[in-house]
Amino acid sequence: MSAPNTNTPSMLSGHAQYAKGYTEETIGNVTGSKEWQESGKKDAQEGINEMKAANAAKTSQPAASGIGGRVEELAGKAAGCEGMEKEGLERQEAH
Repeated sequence: MSAPNTNTPSMLSGHAQYAKGYTEETIGNVTGSKEWQESGKKDAQEGINEMKAANAAKTSQPAASGIGGRVEELAGKAAGCEGMEKEGLERQEAH
């Protein structure tokens, strides 16, 4: 069995990367650490870029299935991200 392609953009991993960056930047803001602020900004932007690429590609990875769409919908609700929630609903309706 082959390993999954980790170079394929994913909405879910893009959101996770964005959340990681946002958290790092917030820690940097609270502590005054420029390194954490810059690292957070970079990670958040990478997350945004991945989400844009995933949206453009509309890949057929697991999140594209009805079950994956449900997971994406729930993750969007939990994260307060209406775009992710909407994407999950659309993927469920497509299957």
